[in-house]
Amino acid sequence: MVIKYYILLTQLTICDILLFSEVYAKMPKTLADIKKSLECHLGKRLQLRANGGRKKTVECEGVLSETYRAVFVVELDQEDNACKRVSYSYTDILTEAVEITFLDDTVAVAK
Repeated sequence: MVIKYYILLTQLTICDILLFSEVYAKMPKTLADIKKSLECHLGKRLQLRANGGRKKTVECEGVLSETYRAVFVVELDQEDNACKRVSYSYTDILTEAVEITFLDDTVAVAK
């Protein structure tokens, strides 16, 4: 942690450091926190951005359908994607390999 802050202090301004600390404080820090936050959004529409490997990024929309002990499942929109469901681990969110943005607060019906 000390090394991270030292690098930040040498490369960023005070405003950048404060902004980083606010964003960092809001991020879930454990897998259990990530799982709890996703369980609160079951059935809601989301936009998913995932690392596809070799500098490729996969972007799709769907509904958060299920959460399990180690993974969560997203039902994808059929018109956009060939596959119906994808699953990712909570570690993917923690390491920022997957980014999730919830589109609205309305509950969608997964088919």
